[in-house]
Amino acid sequence: MARVLIVDDSPTETVILEKILTKNGHEVLKAENGADGVALCRAEKPDAVLMDIVMPGLNGFQATRQLSRGAETSDIPVIIVTTKDQETDRVWGERQGAKGYLTKPVDESKLLSALKSVMAA
Repeated sequence: MARVLIVDDSPTETVILEKILTKNGHEVLKAENGADGVALCRAEKPDAVLMDIVMPGLNGFQATRQLSRGAETSDIPVIIVTTKDQETDRVWGERQGAKGYLTKPVDESKLLSALKSVMAA
């Protein structure tokens, strides 16, 4: 299936996402903050990235912008996965280059559908 990078500073959220992905045959890479996520994405070239927004240091919006505008990572789709459920956050995420936006707690079928959608594009 796909190699998916999870970028989230919450171990609990990371485990939840990882269980959904591995159960459905995906390989999982993990980073605990935006800067590590960007570096790991550049090094490993995953098929997709699940990006939290609220993280220390480089936040998810900033990390998404770096990935979507970076020459070597611009073709890797980023799906924002966050507790921030305001329309302004969704629009801002899309303006940073995110291809999808899901709110926590994540519904398994919505997550898998979003992954399939961004990887087919």
